[in-house]
Amino acid sequence: MENIKIAPSVLSADFSAMGAAAEKLEKCGADWVHCDVMDGSFVPKITFGADMVAAIGRHTSLPLDVHLMIVHPEKHIETFAEAGASVITVHHEACGADLKNVLKRIAAAGVRAGAVINPETPLKEVYGCLDYCDMLLVMSVFPGLGGQKFIESVLPKVEEARKIFDGQGVFKDIEIDGGVGEQNVRRVKEAGANVIVAGSSVFGAADMKKAIENLRSL
Repeated sequence: MENIKIAPSVLSADFSAMGAAAEKLEKCGADWVHCDVMDGSFVPKITFGADMVAAIGRHTSLPLDVHLMIVHPEKHIETFAEAGASVITVHHEACGADLKNVLKRIAAAGVRAGAVINPETPLKEVYGCLDYCDMLLVMSVFPGLGGQKFIESVLPKVEEARKIFDGQGVFKDIEIDGGVGEQNVRRVKEAGANVIVAGSSVFGAADMKKAIENLRSL
């Protein structure tokens, strides 16, 4: 699989030193910086908002991959676009029937648009929106809860999505998020994912550069 991108999540970084974490990720060879925005409503945890995304962006030239785990994401698209997001992903579970319009709104803001599906959500729920996505994010853990193991049963959805995109004659990014590390990244890539979100497997590594290289090359 070509076009592999490693997008470490700053959720696993030291929140008091986000700028330094972003700088280190760039020096260590990361491709994107994944920013998990949680509101305490769509998911239990509260993390940070657009101001933090903007602050992280001042410390790196890497694209900012902003994952909105929030209710009513449509109210905040322009704010995160202005904060410097390169990609904004929104949950089908938060948008429901309005997902297509939210994706259009992201594109209108000049940002790459992505749809997210949770582990229990069938891919067919977003069939009608795939044409409006630049990227599909498949969650391989339940969002907002730490310490979960990778859910292997989501991989057929990745395989199905890759077949759909290949059948359309276009290459679109498929991102996977949750519990990915050296022990399973090969299988994830074989299924068709090319954007790998990793948190503790990068920030918890003794050698972050080597951890990123391994995730890319395994």
